[in-house]
Amino acid sequence: MTTRNFRPVCGRGGTSAAEAVIENRPLIVALKRCATQNPTFPTQAFLLLTLFLFCLLIVVARGQTPAAAPHPIVLHAARLLDVKNGHMIKPGEMLVQGERIVEVRSSVSRPPGAEVIDLGDRTLLPGLIDAHIHLFLHPGAEDLQTVEESVPQRTILATLAARNDLMAGFTAERDMGTEGAGSADTAVRNAINEGLIPGPRLRISGNAVNILGGHEDAIGYNPEQHVLPNATYANNADELVAVLRQQFKEGADFTKIYETGPDRIREGKFTTVYQYTEAQLEAAVKEAARVGKRIAVHATGEPGTLFAAQAGVASIDHANQLADETMRLMKEKQIFAVPTFTIFEYFSEHAPTAAQAAREREMLEVKIQDFKKQVAAGVPMAVGSDVGPFPHGTQAREFVLMVKYGMSPLAVLQADLLNGAKLLGWDGQIGALEPGYLADAVAVPGDPLEDIGVLENVSFVMKGGVIYKK
Repeated sequence: MTTRNFRPVCGRGGTSAAEAVIENRPLIVALKRCATQNPTFPTQAFLLLTLFLFCLLIVVARGQTPAAAPHPIVLHAARLLDVKNGHMIKPGEMLVQGERIVEVRSSVSRPPGAEVIDLGDRTLLPGLIDAHIHLFLHPGAEDLQTVEESVPQRTILATLAARNDLMAGFTAERDMGTEGAGSADTAVRNAINEGLIPGPRLRISGNAVNILGGHEDAIGYNPEQHVLPNATYANNADELVAVLRQQFKEGADFTKIYETGPDRIREGKFTTVYQYTEAQLEAAVKEAARVGKRIAVHATGEPGTLFAAQAGVASIDHANQLADETMRLMKEKQIFAVPTFTIFEYFSEHAPTAAQAAREREMLEVKIQDFKKQVAAGVPMAVGSDVGPFPHGTQAREFVLMVKYGMSPLAVLQADLLNGAKLLGWDGQIGALEPGYLADAVAVPGDPLEDIGVLENVSFVMKGGVIYKK
C-alpha cells in the first residue's frame, strides 16, 4: 500500500492518513494536528477518521506479512528427503502452487511464469515439528516470570518466540500450556492463522490442568499472598470435565494434564507421585473425544504413566520411566512418547547449585537408560523439546540427543515428521513432501540422514507456500 492512493485529509500541505499510519506516527497526535491546521474539521469527521485509521492499521499489518506467490514456484536442491520411504531423491525438485505441493521428483514441470529457486548443495525436507513447546516461557522459567510478568507482556514475548521457532525451521508446533497465561495462546494462534504475525501452525492447550498441591501449584510461597498456580485446578473427574469445557470454549485444541510430580531419585531409583487415577483420566479422555479433541499428559513415571496409557491419552510427555505393561499399551494404542531430552540437558547444565546439578544429571541418566528400553520395545515416538525455559529457535538440539541416545537419524526424522503430524492432527497435510500436502519445507546443508546435526542450521523456510527465510 502506498500513500499516493490517498489525498491529504488536512488540506494542502497537511498530513495524510496513510502517511500517519505507514510512518508509525501516533494516530491521535496526527489527527489533532489536522484539526489544528483546519479549524472547520468537524468532530464527527474526526471520529469517523479515527475508525478508518484503525481499519487501515489492520490492512497495513496484513500487508507486512508475506503472502503465497501468485505464480508457481519450483524449489531445486541437491537432495530431497522422501521421509516415508527413507531415501534421498538426488537431485530433488518440488513444484508449489499457492499453499500446496503439486509435484515432487528429480525434475518437475515448469509451468509458464514459474519462479525457480536453486537451493544449491542442500537437502530439502518437510518443515520441522516440535510437539512440546512453551511460547509463553523464556529462559529463567524456574524463577518468578509467571508471577511478575503480565499476561499482555508475556503474549508479546510469545509472538517473538513463535517467529524465532519458525525461522529455525519449525513450521508446526504443539504448545503445552501457557503456564498461568490462560487462553492467551488462542490469540497468538489466531493471529498467525490470519497472517497478522509470522509463526508456526499451532495446536494450543491454554492453561494446563493440575490438582491442588500438585506439580504446578505455587508451593513454597507465603500462603497469605495467594500466589496462583501455573495451571488450572481440577481435583476430581467432574472438575476435570468442567475445566475441559471451559478451555474448549476459549479456543483450546487439546488439553494438557499434569499426571505426575514431584520427581525424585532415591537410592538410584526414580520415583514420582501420580495425580489422577485411571478413571479420572478416562473421564477427561472421553469428554475431549466427545468434541473431537484429545488429552496429552505430563507423566514421568509409574504408576501415573500406566494410568495414562490405560485411559488412552494421545501422548505421554517426558516419559522418564515406562513399565513393560505401559510400553505394551502404548504400542498397542499408538500412544506417543515425547522424551524432551533437551530440557533435561539444559537444567543439568544450568542448575543453581552443584547439588542440584548432580541431581539433574542423575535424573537424565535414568531417563537415557529407560529411553533405550523404550526404543527396543517399539514404543511410538514423537519429537518435542520443551523449549521455553531455554531459548526459542534452538530446539533442533532434540534431534541430536535422540540420535545420541539410541535412535537412527531416519527414525528420529520419521518420529518428528510422520508421527508429529499424526499427533498434531494434521496427518496427510504436513510432515511429508507429497502432492496435495501443504507446502511446508525447509532446507539444510549436508545430509541429515548422515548427520542429524545439520537440522540446527536451517537456511530456507517455507510455510504454506510462503517463503519466510531464504
